Amino acid sequence: MVARVSTTLTPVRVPSPAGPAPRRRTRVLALPEARWALASTVAFLAALALDLGGLPWWAYGPLYAVAYVTGGWEPALEGLRALRDRTLDVDLLMIVAALGAAAIGQVRDGALLIVIFATSGALEALATARTADSVRGLLDLAPSMATRVTENGEEPVPTSELAVDDVLLIRPGERIGADGRVLEGASEADQATITGEPLPVTKGPGDEVFAGTLNGTGVLRVRVERDPADSVIARIVTLVEEASRTKAPTQLFIEKVEQRYALGMVIATLAVFGVPLIFGADLADALLRAMTFMIVASPCAVVLATMPPLLSAIANAGRHGVLVKSAVAMERLGEVDAVALDKTGTLTEGTPEVSAVRPLPGSGLTPDALLALAAAAEHSSEHPLGRAVVRAARERGLRIADARDFVAVPGRGVTAVVGGQAIGVGRAGDPVTETVDADDEAPRVVDGLRADAPRAAVPGTEGDTVVLVTGDGVPLGTLALTDRLRPHAPATTAALTALTGTAPVLLTGDNARAAARVAEATGLVDVRADLLPEGKVDAVRELQDAGRKVLFVGDGVNDAPALAAAHSGIAMGRAGSDLALETADAVVVRDELATVPSVVRLSRAARRLVVQNLVIAGTFITGLVLWDLLGHLPLPLGVAGHEGSTVLVGLNGLRLLRESAWRSGQVPFQGARG
Repeated sequence: MVARVSTTLTPVRVPSPAGPAPRRRTRVLALPEARWALASTVAFLAALALDLGGLPWWAYGPLYAVAYVTGGWEPALEGLRALRDRTLDVDLLMIVAALGAAAIGQVRDGALLIVIFATSGALEALATARTADSVRGLLDLAPSMATRVTENGEEPVPTSELAVDDVLLIRPGERIGADGRVLEGASEADQATITGEPLPVTKGPGDEVFAGTLNGTGVLRVRVERDPADSVIARIVTLVEEASRTKAPTQLFIEKVEQRYALGMVIATLAVFGVPLIFGADLADALLRAMTFMIVASPCAVVLATMPPLLSAIANAGRHGVLVKSAVAMERLGEVDAVALDKTGTLTEGTPEVSAVRPLPGSGLTPDALLALAAAAEHSSEHPLGRAVVRAARERGLRIADARDFVAVPGRGVTAVVGGQAIGVGRAGDPVTETVDADDEAPRVVDGLRADAPRAAVPGTEGDTVVLVTGDGVPLGTLALTDRLRPHAPATTAALTALTGTAPVLLTGDNARAAARVAEATGLVDVRADLLPEGKVDAVRELQDAGRKVLFVGDGVNDAPALAAAHSGIAMGRAGSDLALETADAVVVRDELATVPSVVRLSRAARRLVVQNLVIAGTFITGLVLWDLLGHLPLPLGVAGHEGSTVLVGLNGLRLLRESAWRSGQVPFQGARG
């Protein structure tokens, strides 16, 4: 990736990397497992249509054969390889069961079993590929090239070759190439990808900057303080990979269960076939009994006991704007008993808005007049605060006058001539707690931008950003800007508290004052601010070490490690980073925070239906197996019982497709408090 260069400065040519840029997202059909599963499904559906249409065997039989081969060859090969290593898995057992079904004339059942397992294998391969894509995509946030300043001038170098104490030149609009500290210059840096802060942060000499963050309108000289391999962005990649590996013990447990079940089924089938032969039974009768046993004992009903409820819940959630990525993810959502929430872009909307307009006494301006002047001066600004001021004026229907001689000073604000008057808009200082008395002496203005006297107060806006508006160097008033709370945030936190029994924890990279304001508005008590990504991961792991199963809800790149480390993760979709969306188990596509507790309730309902279905499936399988072993179970009746239990659990699971299943978990709108 070539570093961006401002057109206002003489560009330094950076050589482009050789060859085309690698793909960042694996296409579904690029996976061989997906292609084979698709071919098997298409062949099965075509054969099924011809079969049910009453056509002769020669018309649909070859299509069933294609479904068997395309969907079964790969798990069969893997099963044989596992068998060579003296292990037996369920995949091989299912292939044998499908072939056994075909051997006694139940070709359709065997083909369906093949299709189910081929599709699940494709989904697993896709999930693995997308996780790898996400980690690779994160590395693209940091530029591949940087401009290093030497005694002989400037030179473009790969960021991987940077060393501690190197000095970098960061032009406007470029991404910073390494973690370091500013030596010279003034600008703003968009650090949302690292800290989650919604607004660009002013940077000057002595301030720390992070690799991968975006420089604003100024030019900076930065001394490298960390090796690129140890940068914050690189540590995020490591954290995601480590958190993903912590899920391996569950996978190992599943594999042990599969191994024991497969071995037990093989032994039981051989016994059902061999024991009667020892006592003189007819070979054909023994084979028929064994094949009947394999059919009725096959886990089709068990598979469908789990999938329909979870897939129905996924479909229902999808209709309401929540994308749950897999049945496993849906099931895990219902297990959570603690919640951790990001602030910026999650509880808040992640964009600043004007929350108060206060003319100073003696200015002679109304709030609308003050806002109109500020909007005119900010009209040409690309800064998020400037855009918020202009947007507020337009929402009030104010006329925005023409301005000339616009100047933006990085880290200070803007000036422009409006109606013959020099209007300045700039930060008034830190978030305010003091009050300006009407009799106070007017604040002294530095360069027409900044007040360094008594700070203007905006009641109820602790943690807001306050800007001062001046006219010809005289203070005219202040504007307070805040990151707006989502309308459903208080109701959502209350619903999550009711679901888990404890109030959610607020984890944010933003400052403590801004975090406290949001916590007060949403009823949260446990607030942890000024956290880098690893701090959020530590907080999640602290809760999980205490025995809790944590749901983390976030949106930024800085949230990705916590999303991966948590028992379950949900990402806000509209402004969510690519890595957060890929790492999370579910994505709120429409950005409606109120859907979070709704999908958790839906998951719990799905888990209850899974238990019901397992009881039904287990009862049918046990009854049919005992009938086959202790009596004489006719093959048609065995197939009817097997298929009947499969249909029953399937229909029971489809109950979650109903609209009422979602409405029962909806969050009532209460509005924001405070």
